[in-house]
Amino acid sequence: MSQTVNDRRPSSLQGATLPKWSPYAIAGGSIALGLGISAAAGLDSSVQWGLMAAIFFVAGSYGIAAKVEGRRQAKDRVATSLVWVAFLLAVVPLVSLIWETVKRGVKVLDVYFLTHSMGLVTDTEPGGGIYHAILGTLEQVGIATVISVPIGILTAIYLVEYGRGRLAKAVTFFVDVMTGIPSIVAGLFVLSFWIIILDMGYSGFAGAMALTILMLPVIVRSTEEMLKLVPNELREASLALGVPKWRTITKVVLPTSIGGITTGVMLAVARITGETAPVLLLVWGSTFINTDPFDGPQASLPMYIYQQYANSGGSGAAYDRAWAAALTLIAFVMILNLAARGIARWKAPKTGR
Repeated sequence: MSQTVNDRRPSSLQGATLPKWSPYAIAGGSIALGLGISAAAGLDSSVQWGLMAAIFFVAGSYGIAAKVEGRRQAKDRVATSLVWVAFLLAVVPLVSLIWETVKRGVKVLDVYFLTHSMGLVTDTEPGGGIYHAILGTLEQVGIATVISVPIGILTAIYLVEYGRGRLAKAVTFFVDVMTGIPSIVAGLFVLSFWIIILDMGYSGFAGAMALTILMLPVIVRSTEEMLKLVPNELREASLALGVPKWRTITKVVLPTSIGGITTGVMLAVARITGETAPVLLLVWGSTFINTDPFDGPQASLPMYIYQQYANSGGSGAAYDRAWAAALTLIAFVMILNLAARGIARWKAPKTGR
């Protein structure tokens, strides 16, 4: 009986704790204090009061927690506060960018804008559209994907399943080097070899080759990491049954990691979709619709945005078209990322209890 009574008593070892709503109260007070100091000092920038509020939030979290819960718990709350501040510092510019692009881009973004080219419309005149730029982007990115995906996946398979010795180390080293190559360097390489030496001329295919150089290391690295995540027990079980290694790779290893591989490919496509420097050097640009990526200059969305901004001459119509094209490009990349997440979830291995 005495043991039961003692169990019901609150433990004396448990110290005082702040209520769950305390972080929100501290955040609200920090914002109010930052706004008050900013108003009193005559500061017009929202960045200044935001930074002051972040400092007050971290300091207030530590001071109040140390007073109530002790220094050890206060350090934990400071770490949590720093994580939230870092999260907001990363999200606020992104949300601001998307909001500004949407606000400016919706002015001319309609069906006409998506289904017409610039044609005979000059950069300073209203009207025109981005159909030719969308078509060029899809063709150039599509060609780069068709070239780079098989090469990248096969290279990753070699590095994980077969690669031993100096050759594998050399391939890994060059893949790492290619990962850090600036896009302008890839464009200059294709320009010197394809256009200057071979005299093949400007075309969408030339731009696609530069995009392939940028896309390959991303696919190789992502596929390599996904293949390494496949348990060796699956390989050993297949080989123990007498299945050849090549068939084990195609029937066991690749199906197990296909979700992650697809995600890496989609992210690589999203990474090259917004590249501008190689396109400026190799595709050259056109205001008319060119459906043949192997003959003559083409347009692309990144280059269209640059041209509209650079050649606007102060025209509001050109600025509106540039923002609308930027919004279209962001939507395209967002769709690719959502598709990658959906495919990864769809192809993820089913786990039981």
